[in-house]
Amino acid sequence: MRYRVKNIYAICAFAAIGGGLFGFDISSMSGVLGTRAYTDYFNNPQGARQGAITSAMPAGSLLGSLVSSPLGDYLGRKKAIQIGCILWILGSIIQTASQTVGMLVFGRIISGICVGITSTLVPVYQAELAPKEVRGRMVSLQQWAITWGILIQYFVQYGASYYGGGPAHKGQGTAAFRIPWAIQIIPAAILIGGLFYLPESPRWLAVKNRWEDALRVLADVHGNGDLNNPVVLAQYQEIEDVIRFEREEAISSYAELTKPRILRRVILGMSIQMWSQLCGMNVMMYYIVYVMQGAGVTKPLLPASIQYIINVLMTIPAIIWMDKWGRRPTLLLGSFAMMSLLLISGSIQGAFGNPVKDPESAITWAMPHDDGSRTKAVVACSYLFVATFAISWGPVSWTMPAEVFPNKVRAMAVSLSTASNWACNCGLAFAVPPLLRIINWKMYMIFAAFNGIALIHMFFTAPETKGITLEEMDDVFDSGHPPWKTRSPVSRLDSLQRDIADGTVKVDIGAATGRHTETLQTISKE
Repeated sequence: MRYRVKNIYAICAFAAIGGGLFGFDISSMSGVLGTRAYTDYFNNPQGARQGAITSAMPAGSLLGSLVSSPLGDYLGRKKAIQIGCILWILGSIIQTASQTVGMLVFGRIISGICVGITSTLVPVYQAELAPKEVRGRMVSLQQWAITWGILIQYFVQYGASYYGGGPAHKGQGTAAFRIPWAIQIIPAAILIGGLFYLPESPRWLAVKNRWEDALRVLADVHGNGDLNNPVVLAQYQEIEDVIRFEREEAISSYAELTKPRILRRVILGMSIQMWSQLCGMNVMMYYIVYVMQGAGVTKPLLPASIQYIINVLMTIPAIIWMDKWGRRPTLLLGSFAMMSLLLISGSIQGAFGNPVKDPESAITWAMPHDDGSRTKAVVACSYLFVATFAISWGPVSWTMPAEVFPNKVRAMAVSLSTASNWACNCGLAFAVPPLLRIINWKMYMIFAAFNGIALIHMFFTAPETKGITLEEMDDVFDSGHPPWKTRSPVSRLDSLQRDIADGTVKVDIGAATGRHTETLQTISKE
């Protein structure tokens, strides 16, 4: 009998390696942009040409996010993630062996399909397994893994940049960029193998009428293997009630998405993912070298690395306390802070920067190299911006879309939300290099405006979702209360668990044992 991992922290943390692949993608270009090996071998790509190279992966991710729903619903969450990892390995091999820009773009598209699949299904998998009390924490591990992927890939690139005489050495060998692109194969291979020992989503198993397997997973993860644990029986009861209702009502996932009560949530999920990209964070990730050069930093690779460390460290408070803080206030405060920091940074650069005349430069506006205090201010704003995102929008943008949808439409709705992420990601990756050349510091004002709009939008549309089960989200969104007046209600699951423990409610696991009986029986008190 194969060993089964039962600890929910271990399960969700390991599955989050799929998020790490997203992180490898984000920084897969950051460290190589400043090397002679890359610029010489690919003929110094700038503007739209560099934008096309960078945006190839999010373009593939957009496709991957759209196909993730049928894959995840038909094959299961685990197998779909494993298929994505195989594509990642194939794409990484093509990138490593790239001889032309076209070959590099093709490899990045293939790898991007994987990222689209994993970035959609890993949060769904985590949310469907995690207890309601720590669901935010478990799904936030996805964002933490993303930050680790960014950090690891960047430092691998930073180390490899010193191959062949260093990043500024003429004639530097191509190993400076091939080594980092080859190393990113390793986490995908680890994830493929490790998933064989992780449980499948109990909610997906239940939908496939594998009730015995679903009950066993719930018992292993939430009841220390005890099938009669009140927590296990209460969750089993809720899942069975919802699936029975969906079947009796003949609910179609496609038709349900168009109904106003669900369409509102689809728009919310897509908007959260959209604003998480339009806030400006990925500019700091993809093109941090350009940002540092514009701030007057002469050797940008090492200072840029500090923000990746900040990104990792500042995600930890969100992981620990998000289920106490709540989703709504975290989004609102994050938007306000990021807007303010971008306005300050853009204003300083606009007031004290000068045009760059060098046609070979990737930027057209920069502050003087000897302008120490103002350069430090811009760099500090960059660091604070990353810290703010890491503690707010970063984790919440993955948690809320994975938890607000009903069981029948969850994979499909989350795939649409993630597709929104990748559509914006792709557009930004392509547009930022030419924007830096055309409007330079004014770009910061555009992203500040996006954060202001996101603040207003979330205030009027995003309710609080902490502390309740996935099956109870209808109570939050159909209550009729405006989002700014909603509070996370007391979960029905808690009272059901107490009733089961007291013996006032019995849950018959007939579906799991093959016996067709009433699922819920109330015993009258004598």
